[in-house]
Amino acid sequence: MKKPILYIVIPCYNEEEVLPLTSGMFLDKIHQLVAADKISDNSRVLFVNDGSKDKTWEIICDLAKKDEHFLGIAQSRNRGHQAAVLAGLMEAKAKCDITISIDCDGQDDIHAMDKMVDAYLDGCEVVYGVRSKRNTDTFFKRFTAEGFYKLLAAMGVEVVFNHADYRLISSRVLKEFANYKEVNLYLRGMVPLVGFKSTSVYYERHERLAGESHYPLKKMLALAFDGITSLSVKPIRMVFFAGLFIMMLSFIGIIWAVVAAFMGKSVAGWASLACIVCFMGGVQALFLGVIGEYIGKIYLEVKGRPRYIISDRTWEDEDD
Repeated sequence: MKKPILYIVIPCYNEEEVLPLTSGMFLDKIHQLVAADKISDNSRVLFVNDGSKDKTWEIICDLAKKDEHFLGIAQSRNRGHQAAVLAGLMEAKAKCDITISIDCDGQDDIHAMDKMVDAYLDGCEVVYGVRSKRNTDTFFKRFTAEGFYKLLAAMGVEVVFNHADYRLISSRVLKEFANYKEVNLYLRGMVPLVGFKSTSVYYERHERLAGESHYPLKKMLALAFDGITSLSVKPIRMVFFAGLFIMMLSFIGIIWAVVAAFMGKSVAGWASLACIVCFMGGVQALFLGVIGEYIGKIYLEVKGRPRYIISDRTWEDEDD
């Protein structure tokens, strides 16, 4: 049986502190899997530089010069984690049989790759890396993250609970995934849409080996909002039904006010009027905001701008 070629796809943004530590780990894992006769020696570690402002790209180039198992591509500017992962996957799909995407910081258990490859050899085309525990997270992050996955499920988005972007995808799946042209990317919700046989492997996440996280609360919230609005229309439907409910309440209120006026029981008061006006104004602003978010998504999708642009490679591309 032909041994599959594996490309480990690693997005990097300002990772000059941690990259010298984790690059050796990724290379060792390639050698271990080759020695175990599970993958081909033509397997590679593919770094994707996402417009880093430090020496990340220089380090990637040095690694590529020292060992042929290291490859690197650079985006023309910073486009975000999801675009960087997508760029690496699309670059690798024609060169390998399977890809495994993983972050550069060393938090995801690299040894889970063994189980991922085993699952692929058993016939699975997609293998999700799922966190078995969240002991390394703060209570706030654990509560909000798990609540977000439950919210996505309630919104009708097909996601794997406690799965981020650590996953194995076969080149067969990637070829079909390339037909998905969304500009607003939320890969952990898009990959399940492709289908094919899949499974999950479970692992414990570690502390970051060096440097600081480049995914603060602001970016996490933005990704969460993109996940909901890019893959579900339920918020729009909820706005419709909420508006319908409020309209019915308002209609009942109008009838009550007219009846009270005819019965001579109406009392002029600014407090109740102010409350109603503020409530209705707030509801309308919220509804317009939700609708505006979807219109903004449509605006970006219609433009059809490229999701990533590769400016440099550590090798000479045949198409150049």
